[in-house]
Amino acid sequence: MPPYQRILLKISGEALAGPLSFGLDPDRVMMLAGEVAEVARKGVQIGLVLGGGNIFRGVAAAAHDMDRVTGDHMGMLATVINALAFQDALERLGVPTRVMTAIQMHQVAEPYIRRRAIRHLEKGRAVIFAAGTSNPYFSTDTAATLRGLEIHAQIIAKATSVDGVYDKDPKKHLDAVKYIEVSYTEVLSKALAVMDASAVAMCRDNHMPIMVFDLKVHGNIMRMAMGEPIGTMIR
Repeated sequence: MPPYQRILLKISGEALAGPLSFGLDPDRVMMLAGEVAEVARKGVQIGLVLGGGNIFRGVAAAAHDMDRVTGDHMGMLATVINALAFQDALERLGVPTRVMTAIQMHQVAEPYIRRRAIRHLEKGRAVIFAAGTSNPYFSTDTAATLRGLEIHAQIIAKATSVDGVYDKDPKKHLDAVKYIEVSYTEVLSKALAVMDASAVAMCRDNHMPIMVFDLKVHGNIMRMAMGEPIGTMIR
């Protein structure tokens, strides 16, 4: 029996680019969708939030001098592109999937309605939450936390390019020490750059655990869903 009945999985947009500098790598998308599909077949209800960095990076230079709100709206639309691509991959693997957007675009996806999202999950559909919160100045980390709390997920799982939370950047410091478990307060007080401070604070205030783990290791999504001790637990 899986330890979690319902999880919210946050995947960065850059993860979908694979070896490309930006854009979507079809093989990478299909591989990640395959891992998510395996978890779904175990009976775990899955909500997903995908970042948009892989799409937005391609236009970031043009957006450099833009108004922040305009740039954020462009980033939100980038997450919709990723959500549609991931939906297609999951459904080709036999997992019924719904994309729900915080910005209404009826011809493309369903509008986000909390009760409808929970109903989809109860019926065994994967739900991809796109377009952030629809508000500028909020990251997809915050959107993932908000959606996770709204659908009563039991954990926020953040898949990253490192294998957990460290006391300093492990890519720059060879003596960086990894935490197996760390408190919300320590993450905030030490400014450990793993997740937006607003997202961590929201999880702290609502007692929502966060699992940070390495997405590059094949099978880690299943290991996380099965409660194996990978990455770092924030609680």
